Amino acid sequence: MIEFEGIYGRPAAGVWAAPGRVNLIGEHTDYNDGFVLPLALDRRTLVAAAPADRTTVRSSREAEAVVFEAATVAPGDVTGWGSYVAGVVWAFREAGRPVLDLDLLVEGDVPVGAGLSSSASLECAVAVALAELTGTPVERTPLARLARRAENDFVGAPTGGMDQMAAMHGAAGRLVFLDTRTEETELIPFDLPAHGLALLVVDTRAPHQLVDGQYGERRRDCAEAAARLGVPALRDATLAAVEELADERLRRRARHVVTEDERVLEVVGRLRAGEDPREIGPLLTASHESMRDDFAITVPHVDVAAEVCLRAGAHGARMTGGGFGGCVIALVETDDVDPVGEAVAAAYAERGWEAPVAFTAVPSDGAGRA
Repeated sequence: MIEFEGIYGRPAAGVWAAPGRVNLIGEHTDYNDGFVLPLALDRRTLVAAAPADRTTVRSSREAEAVVFEAATVAPGDVTGWGSYVAGVVWAFREAGRPVLDLDLLVEGDVPVGAGLSSSASLECAVAVALAELTGTPVERTPLARLARRAENDFVGAPTGGMDQMAAMHGAAGRLVFLDTRTEETELIPFDLPAHGLALLVVDTRAPHQLVDGQYGERRRDCAEAAARLGVPALRDATLAAVEELADERLRRRARHVVTEDERVLEVVGRLRAGEDPREIGPLLTASHESMRDDFAITVPHVDVAAEVCLRAGAHGARMTGGGFGGCVIALVETDDVDPVGEAVAAAYAERGWEAPVAFTAVPSDGAGRA
C-alpha cells in the first residue's frame, strides 16, 4: 500500500486486511439459524488509513473517489462499492461506538462478483481499522455483527452473518464451524495437503448479484415455510414435517435447508473424527444437487463446472456462495488440480463461454493488521 503517501501526501497510520471466504458447505442455512462451514481465503482486501477532516475512499479498481462525513452519513447517502465502507462507519455510530473521518486506500485480490465475499472482506478490513484507530477493542464477533449490519441495513443486501464471521474468525489450516443461532465458532482442522488433496476453486465468470431480489425471495420462502411449520426457523424443522408441506415451492426450499444442515453436521463430525477428507466428497456433491433441484439457485455455468469436475476425477464438487453465478469448489487430488481446471476450461470453450479462472483455496487467518 505504498501508494497511500503518493495519493494523500502523508503516510498511512496503518494497513489492515481481511480475507475473502469460500464456504465448504452450508449454503443458505445462515439466515435460517443453521450451521455453516466456511474457510478464510489467502486472498484479501487491504485498507490503508489515516485520520482526516472528512472521509475519502479511493481504490485502483475504481475511477472515482467516494467522499462522506463520518458524523452524518446515513443509508442512501452513498451507493455502489463505497456503500460498504460508509455502511461500516454508520453501523459503528449507530451502535454508539466512536467514529472518525479517514483517508482510505482500498486494494486487494479477492475477485469481485465471484461469490467469494469481497464485500464482507472490505467491510471487515474497514471495521478492524476503524476499531484500532478509535482506540476500541478488536472483538471479532461484535465487529462481524457491525459489518453484517452495514451490508443488511445500509447497502440493502439481505445476507446472513456467515461471510463476516468467516472473515473475522478464520485461521490457517482450519475451517470455521459456525452455529449461526448462538454465534459460537469452532475451528475444525482441514489440512488437505497432508492427505495429498487440494480444494480447487473455479470462478465461473458468471457474476452474481445478491441485491437483485432472488436472494431476498429465497429468504422470504424460508420464513414462510418456517411459519407454516410452526417453528422459529428452519433449523428447528424435521425433514418429515417438511415433506408434509402442501406448497411444492416451499417444500423444496425448506428441504434444501434442512438437509443442508444435516450435511454440514456430518462433514464436521467426519473431520473432527480425523477421517480421510475424501469421504466428505459425496456430501459436497449432494449439496450442489440440492441447490440445483430444490433451492433453484444454480445456473448453467456452475452446473457444467461441477459436472465436469466430477467427470475429471474430483471426489466432490458444489457451487459455493449465494448462487446465480459465482464459483464452484472441487475436492481433488493434488496431482489433479491442473487437469480438472483444464477440463472445465475446455468445456467452457466448447460452449463459447468466457474462460473460467481456477485456483486452490488455502485456509488462512482472519482480519487484522496486514
